Amino acid sequence: QVQLVESGGGLVQPGGSLRLSCAASGSISSISNMGWYRQTPGKQRELVADITRGGSILYSDSVKGRFTISRDYGQNTVYLQMSTLKPEDTAVYYCYAQTSMHAFWGQGTQVTVSS
Repeated sequence: QVQLVESGGGLVQPGGSLRLSCAASGSISSISNMGWYRQTPGKQRELVADITRGGSILYSDSVKGRFTISRDYGQNTVYLQMSTLKPEDTAVYYCYAQTSMHAFWGQGTQVTVSS
């Protein structure tokens, strides 16, 4: 089992920045990929960014150049640095951790971009 605890969401003005954190505990050695999805009401959850154990990174086109994902292997934490935020980035952001058998999810953190 893997437990994920997220932090860092909130309200920010357009053009601003936020950093999300996700700390993993439990069966850490079984984790391959970690990353972030987001979801708005009435829409499917969409991938934002993914980072493999080896450090390969994937971003959705909508956030490329504005968001940066990173992973601290010693602290078992994944971060999402979000810059130049837009109102359309408003969503609940979910951290995940993928093992060979299962995907584990955090509780979600609300990010609201509004003036």
